[in-house]
Amino acid sequence: MGKRNGESLPTIYDVARECGVAPSTVSRALSQPGRVSAKTSERIHEVAARLGYQANPLAKYLPTGRTGTIVLIVSDITNPVYFPVIRGAESAAAAAEYTLVLSDVGESPEREREVMEKLVRTVDGFALATSRLTDAAIRAVARRRPMVTMNRVTQQVPSVVPDNGQGMRYAGEHLAELGHRRVTYVSGPPTSWANTVRWRALRAAGEQLGMTIRRIGPYAPTVAGGWAAAADLVSPLPTAVIAYNDLLAIGAMQGLHDLGVKVPDDVSVIGCDNILGSDWCTPALTTLAAPLRELGTRGVQHLIAMINGADARPRRPLVLPSQLIVRESTAPPRDEDGDRPGSGRE
Repeated sequence: MGKRNGESLPTIYDVARECGVAPSTVSRALSQPGRVSAKTSERIHEVAARLGYQANPLAKYLPTGRTGTIVLIVSDITNPVYFPVIRGAESAAAAAEYTLVLSDVGESPEREREVMEKLVRTVDGFALATSRLTDAAIRAVARRRPMVTMNRVTQQVPSVVPDNGQGMRYAGEHLAELGHRRVTYVSGPPTSWANTVRWRALRAAGEQLGMTIRRIGPYAPTVAGGWAAAADLVSPLPTAVIAYNDLLAIGAMQGLHDLGVKVPDDVSVIGCDNILGSDWCTPALTTLAAPLRELGTRGVQHLIAMINGADARPRRPLVLPSQLIVRESTAPPRDEDGDRPGSGRE
């Protein structure tokens, strides 16, 4: 029995004895009030409060063998892209009376695997946001516990993803309409599913739009990674750049500025994710936006449905729409004489 200030903590049996009812009646009054008369329920709550009795939050899960806890694993909690994902996941978990445990694995697949191995026996399920694990490693854990991946598609595992392919098509069309023909993609982590999808989609769009597309990298998906990429962007300098994420794009703009290259006068830049602050930088960043909060919400809702017995067989990924937000970092390219189209100079 637990202790509080040297005294035994009150139990459900103490409350029952004080009220003159069975312990099962106390349990129902505290967890399912509608099954006990209003008078009895009021008496039980009054006595429980006076004695300082606190119900075990896990008690309602004991008959099912569950813990009422799920884990959200994010690749890098310092990346603002995860802020709305976490908010959405937490709201969905709270609505279902589940506790959400957040784990940051710092872009390390080894750490991600270690976290899941430690927790797999003590939680009800996992939500992986932008996992860096191999498909085989993800499936191995999914066979032991319900699992949903977000911003990642893995065969045999349910997933919720933004429409990265269509988003990159929007970006390519925007640049083509402005007159760009030479575009460089700044690549993110080689283990990132989204990075692979974005590059393939951009390359396909470039072929259809008559654009020359090249790729540099990979780089760490951070501002520092983007700053380092700037030196590789200037040899040769394209007319436009699309970065794997907004942090890389912002870092690249800073690095280009330090090298004397102006955005968008000399080169246009597009990011991905529409993170908090992408409209605060100078110039404000044109970016692909996805419904990130909905990504977290829908992912956790699906996970909890699986835990509660819903069919776990994945049919197709749930794809959420992406959109291009045009700001100040994109403009028509200069011609060979250094002029913009329509400038009037002859």
